[in-house]
Amino acid sequence: MSAKSAISKEVFIPHDEKMLAAVQVKRRTKKKIPFLATGGQGDYMTFICLSVTNKKPAHVSLTKVKQFQGSSSFAKRSQWTLDQLRQVNGIDPNKDCPEFDLMFENAFDQWSAGSSGEKCTFIQILHHTCQRYCSARKPEFINCQSKLLGGNSILHSAADSVTSAVQKASQALNERGERLGRAEDRTADMMNSAEQFAVTAHKVR
Repeated sequence: MSAKSAISKEVFIPHDEKMLAAVQVKRRTKKKIPFLATGGQGDYMTFICLSVTNKKPAHVSLTKVKQFQGSSSFAKRSQWTLDQLRQVNGIDPNKDCPEFDLMFENAFDQWSAGSSGEKCTFIQILHHTCQRYCSARKPEFINCQSKLLGGNSILHSAADSVTSAVQKASQALNERGERLGRAEDRTADMMNSAEQFAVTAHKVR
């Protein structure tokens, strides 16, 4: 079982929540936490997870989940509602990169995902979720590539590709129909000309 599947099963399903996305991250800047500096729990993996409750009205949350070295279980560390999210910073709008920032009402974290692809997928799903569930003030998405937002998402790109293919096929059929129509018109003209020639030739005889 993958780590993300395990997180969904251990952390969210027992609370009647559905995990929409998760990205493994590391801090770009280390926080100074004196009481963990000595006697800490050692190395750990951190995941930022996006989830929604199954019960209506739906509540969406962003949760920081950790797995400490030597442990097979996952621990929920911090959680924010989607309404507390103020800004998502994609760092570079011109190229793929694994870095991104999340700004909440009471927290600000600078993260680096395991890969650019993981970050892109997470931000794409997060943006779509915000558009769907944020009723009042939506968080600001800055320095994000256009392909991650709005009509250029993976799903929309796929839909656009299908639509484009259908339009091209339809256009090709129409053009073929027009060509066939013109060919039929030319054939009819030739037949009329042949009939007129035959009548004229018959009269001449």
